[in-house]
Amino acid sequence: MSSQPIRIVVIGGSAAGPKAAAKARRLDEHAAITIIQKEADLSMASCGYPYYAGGVFDDRNLLICTPAGIVRDSGFFEKAKRIEALVLTEALSIDRAAKTVTCKHLPSGATRTLPYDKLVIATGATTLYPSVPGADLEGILSLHSLEDADALRAVRDAKQVRNAVVVGGGLIGFEVCEALHLAGIQTTVIEKTAAILPFLDAELSKLVANYVRTHGADIIKGNGVAAFLGEDGKLTGVKLDNGTELPCELAVVAVGVRPNATLAAAAGLTIGALGGIAVNEFMQTSDPDIYAGGDCVECTSLISGAKVRAPYGDLANLQGRVIGENLITEGSAKFPGVTHTGICKIFDYTVGFTGLSAEQARAAGMTDIETVTVAGLDIPGYMNGKLLVSKMVADRKTGRVLGFQCIGPGDVSKRVATMAMAIRGQLTIADLANADLPYAPPYSLALDHVIVCAHVMENKLLGRMKGISVTEVKARVDAGADCFILDTRTPREFEEQRLGIGETLIPQGALRARLNELPPDKDREIIVYCAISLRGYECAAILQGYGWRNVKVMEGGVAAWPYPRER
Repeated sequence: MSSQPIRIVVIGGSAAGPKAAAKARRLDEHAAITIIQKEADLSMASCGYPYYAGGVFDDRNLLICTPAGIVRDSGFFEKAKRIEALVLTEALSIDRAAKTVTCKHLPSGATRTLPYDKLVIATGATTLYPSVPGADLEGILSLHSLEDADALRAVRDAKQVRNAVVVGGGLIGFEVCEALHLAGIQTTVIEKTAAILPFLDAELSKLVANYVRTHGADIIKGNGVAAFLGEDGKLTGVKLDNGTELPCELAVVAVGVRPNATLAAAAGLTIGALGGIAVNEFMQTSDPDIYAGGDCVECTSLISGAKVRAPYGDLANLQGRVIGENLITEGSAKFPGVTHTGICKIFDYTVGFTGLSAEQARAAGMTDIETVTVAGLDIPGYMNGKLLVSKMVADRKTGRVLGFQCIGPGDVSKRVATMAMAIRGQLTIADLANADLPYAPPYSLALDHVIVCAHVMENKLLGRMKGISVTEVKARVDAGADCFILDTRTPREFEEQRLGIGETLIPQGALRARLNELPPDKDREIIVYCAISLRGYECAAILQGYGWRNVKVMEGGVAAWPYPRER
């Protein structure tokens, strides 16, 4: 006689929940599996919302389809996976003693109690809204649900909104900014802190901001929303903390999310210090028969060891897969933690990151770090290579890579993916310096961008190069520091664009013949640069060879300079 099939109840039908249910089904054909989903849709591709809202594609069903084009609705889950999916149904409570979940069908109000042997909580997160006057006005949206995406798409298609604001300068905020731009809507991004894209260090963040402004969008930093303004219940503008009023008919809030942990907390499960459900490496909660995954949980940083929140769709799917395996074979799969890897498209730029920024590393107590900023092409110029600007963070003592940021119109994704695996594998700069990566002109330089980053970092760690960031150079100039600034580009490059910081032009090829034009004091600070500072580095070596002792290379060169320039 066969044993009773295991009863699995999954609360949440977006990413982690359906993934856990599907994995469990693949491992056990006879398990009784039920998904409780508050929304009308299931297994939504939420990262595609901005592109649907912006009109990149028109078929809404593409967000809820399988690769074969089949809509993942209740019927699909029943027929293809033999999983009961209760949509428009809210989980009200969990009785851990009785091992039941009580839920309510929202349209009818009918309640139902479901028994479980194993329970999965994948309740996601809720959009944070500014607690300011006027927050209930018509015209204030977010982009967290498919319903939100439908609303934004309707705004685009109606073509009645002329001005919009995006509240929040993170990944979602700029994806929304691009979507609104595609719809012909004049958009302003409002960020309360001093910098946009908080996972980037300041220099790269400023470069992205400069680029966004070239597309006609505005960015206001260091200024939050004090109130939403309206007439007859409809949004007409926003008032900023400094009193400035901006007219707009649409505001999209993208200031972050809060884990939906209320149901878990009410059931007596442990909630972490960051507000997410506490789980172990098996994705078990404090109750071993209850698992949790996705935006509602806290994860472990594989770099710092600290608890973090990582509300990303790919991680939710990875966690769901681990949960599904452990539902059937407990303890067979682990989710060790995250390196915090992300990427987004902003117009023709890509912004990617993995690991810790320098600021984050220092905040985590990692004070003995080294950084390098490198600019260069993704593929050779004769193959129409495009610019990349990157910043790498490493531990000085061990050489271990701690973080990597990359921006630009070039192929950012390949470089971030490479560095994400380097960080995951705890590789050092020495490992990367001789990495055997694929090379052919359509795909890479002979020395790929990440290898060049490693070489520059190695030169710094070994004392062969003294680097200085563009931020430090700007501070020196503004303070009137006694430094000699040397531009080693060609006269043509200099005439086309100069920084206007009191620089002296001596092209690399003429440097040895013009050493008499340099400061006679061999201890005076000399800052050298070129377009990307490769020539700058070579010229620094020349000067050091002739006795100058305080030569620094401005990392990233002109390409990394985020401040006003002379034309």
